[in-house]
Amino acid sequence: MAGSLRFVDLVQNRLDDLLADRGSALTRISPDLDDLTRVARDLLGGGKRFRALFCYWGWQAVAGREREADLLPDADDSLDLAPITAAASALEIFHAAALVHDDIMDNSDLRRGRPSTHRRLEAVHRERGLRGDAERYGMSGALLLGDLLLGWSDELLDDGLRDVPLEHARATRDEFAVMRTEVTAGQYLDILEESSWHLHGDDEQLRRAQRVVLYKSAKYSVEAPLVIGASIAGADADQIGALRGFGVPLGIAFQLRDDLLGVFGDPEVTGKPSGDDLREGKRTVLIALARESLSGSARNLLDELLGDPELDDEQIRMLQSTIRASGAVDQLEGVIRREVERATSALDAAPLTRSARAELLRLADAVTRREA
Repeated sequence: MAGSLRFVDLVQNRLDDLLADRGSALTRISPDLDDLTRVARDLLGGGKRFRALFCYWGWQAVAGREREADLLPDADDSLDLAPITAAASALEIFHAAALVHDDIMDNSDLRRGRPSTHRRLEAVHRERGLRGDAERYGMSGALLLGDLLLGWSDELLDDGLRDVPLEHARATRDEFAVMRTEVTAGQYLDILEESSWHLHGDDEQLRRAQRVVLYKSAKYSVEAPLVIGASIAGADADQIGALRGFGVPLGIAFQLRDDLLGVFGDPEVTGKPSGDDLREGKRTVLIALARESLSGSARNLLDELLGDPELDDEQIRMLQSTIRASGAVDQLEGVIRREVERATSALDAAPLTRSARAELLRLADAVTRREA
């Protein structure tokens, strides 16, 4: 645990350095761009850092020495951390970009209990008395900031790989590129399902929802960070295979927990309104399971209300009760348990360091039992 906390501090320091450098570059272009720097700094100043930690422990699983769990290399080995710190920080910037774009697509007002990026820039428009449509200004500005963050993530990754053996660097870049393609594809499939679900039979909807889970979140939240870290360390095929065998099912469980929180989460903890996914019309695995069990009239009511941004609290509570009564919540909890079991069993006798295996098991518990 101590090693994880210390590494999170290193990542934050690397992010702060990057933002100071890029912020200065933007200010030289125009002081008006300080708005983007300020929003980016706030966005990158928090979060759980799960992707950074999976990246670090993927690296430690291959490069680490067999010693007490959670120890970072000694001070005289600190230069060895530069590539993995840069890669983990690049993942956090990529994640921030994805959140900015995701909030635009979902028209979300909040992120981590604070106004989402497009809402913050919308407020800037109003506070300064600018002309034109404030909402459009906010969304346009957020879209550009998300693109800027994507570019910075690539730059930081390339910087971290300069002193890594060429073969390791190539494998790392390849994995990062695949991740970027898959998560973008997953995002598109997610918005497609919100609009096209009625064109597919009930027997297809669960499979299609599972596909969104895999590509929008599961692979990029856990599997890709693990493999990126391991690739920097020069992992062999067996080590990569073990980490993928752990990462994919754990990533699925991670997203399924997120789907439950999107419907039933406490807004004081999640930082988003209760039932937000219901207002956004998310066609998740939870919804697909509920639809399979509901009677025709109850299913029709769910379909009619799901995706209505004007749902009031009473309607949200009614939908929550309907979903619980269908048995879908218990079914999904069972799926989460089975996926976690699949993930943890992949570490049995895996050719990875003992300390990393122990920490990955701890992380598996943290990401699937969370309340936010």
